Amino acid sequence: MATMSDKILTAKHWKRALRKTRDRIATRLFDTRIGRDILISAIGPRVKTMTLDCGDHVLSFSPADYIGRKVFRKGHFERDHVDRLLTVLREYGLLRKGTVLLELGGNIGTQTSYFALSGAYRHIVTVEPDPRNFRLLSLNIADNGMQDLVTAINCAAGDREGQLDFYLNHKNHGKSSALRQSASDEKISVPVRPVADILDDIGVAAADVGLIWMDIEGYEPVAIRSMQALMARKVPLHMEFTPAFYGREQTIAFVADLAGYYTECLAFFENRSVPMKVVDLPVEGEQFDVLFLR
Repeated sequence: MATMSDKILTAKHWKRALRKTRDRIATRLFDTRIGRDILISAIGPRVKTMTLDCGDHVLSFSPADYIGRKVFRKGHFERDHVDRLLTVLREYGLLRKGTVLLELGGNIGTQTSYFALSGAYRHIVTVEPDPRNFRLLSLNIADNGMQDLVTAINCAAGDREGQLDFYLNHKNHGKSSALRQSASDEKISVPVRPVADILDDIGVAAADVGLIWMDIEGYEPVAIRSMQALMARKVPLHMEFTPAFYGREQTIAFVADLAGYYTECLAFFENRSVPMKVVDLPVEGEQFDVLFLR
């Protein structure tokens, strides 16, 4: 006949067995896309930063941010865009080894890390105005041992030096911009500097720059006004192009400005790329990526 002690030990044994079974099931579930989606969605506001092992690098991010959640679910954020771009540059003979990458809109360092890991450029200059993103950008550069490869600068890129009204998007930090997009955006002030001055301060000449990667949420027409020396050299320029942001009139003027420096481009629409003349870029519609070639 079992004693009370035997019964207690048996109950503890079954509880341990149930916990182990539960943990095994949970581990398998949370190692799937659906499971990771459930997990990241359930994390409360007290968790400010998470760090993920992405295989060949680590990334720290905010679980409340769209980009952070995507990194957690997929293990990367649009890494295929960087791979695609490097492939295209090689095909066109425009990938110049030993040059500098200028990244305008570094965010938390996702694309910065992918470019650094590719070994395609000898140095990366990444510019990011959002103080929340810049903290994580700096952390990710340090955690991946990229301090000698990457120079991070906390300001906006514009056509003047001074201060700029900047609007923080609290759901998607990548949508923070010098242009207000939502009534819930929080206005702060950030430093703004011309691209030429940013490069001069760190000793990078226009001839050293092999690629401009620009993702600055609608502020592109302003930023390019301070990049004439780079564009005059036809440095390949990859950017988000958003007619809906600019408005038809400003888009027409923006295309004319770009066509003054580049003749040919490659537009990326979802899963297809379309070679076209710069003057033929759409002046209406939603966002797409463009690589200005020559």
